[in-house]
Amino acid sequence: MSKIIAVVSGGIDSVTMAYHLRAQGHELHLLGIDYGQRHRRELACARLAARRLGAPYEEADLSGARGVLRGSSLTDMSVEVPVEGGGAVTGTEGDGVAVPGRPNIVPNRNALLLSAAFALAVVERAEAVAFGIMAEDIGPSDTSLEFLDAFLAMERIATRGHAHPDLNLLAPLAHLRKREVIALGDRLSVPFEDTWTCFRGEELHCGRCASCTERRGAFVTAGVPDPTVYAAEAAAVEEV
Repeated sequence: MSKIIAVVSGGIDSVTMAYHLRAQGHELHLLGIDYGQRHRRELACARLAARRLGAPYEEADLSGARGVLRGSSLTDMSVEVPVEGGGAVTGTEGDGVAVPGRPNIVPNRNALLLSAAFALAVVERAEAVAFGIMAEDIGPSDTSLEFLDAFLAMERIATRGHAHPDLNLLAPLAHLRKREVIALGDRLSVPFEDTWTCFRGEELHCGRCASCTERRGAFVTAGVPDPTVYAAEAAAVEEV
């Protein structure tokens, strides 16, 4: 089996991907990346996933990139995180998938994240980098399979003579929809309560942003109990 650098944000998709790769027998090295995201508390979940998997974990501090990634609600505190269904601009389309030109998109972010992952792959002589995009993520830009293929071709040139000769880029969940990712994670006993999704990055999942809306709906359609504590429900319980 292969040695793989797994880019793990701490969300459902990337954590499930890591459990899936470990179940296949691969040797994992998890990489979390602080790119100045508002919801950087997700990284605590990435660290916890690494401990549970018994895998090495490193965290790349790229937080200084926040300034050049401005204009997105994920990296720019002056941009409000949209509330799903709460107005004309929600930041999503369809079933919670972000679309270009809206506040929860960080253009070119994945190129930044993957560059860090391939740098680590060179150092660790890993055979592959794994990235946790799923079917709903695949779009026209840096979440497309075309982008991943082109990025791998570029990295094979950039790392030639330094990296593993068969260096690869994997997207093992790319054919799965969110509900199927959750079903897979359930079979693998992924502790969903220790994953983070909410774009707001507060004490609890807000339950109202695009990412939370997608998370809630996917648990329902997957038929898997949702262990997430959402702020609105918690407040209602306190009132009672």
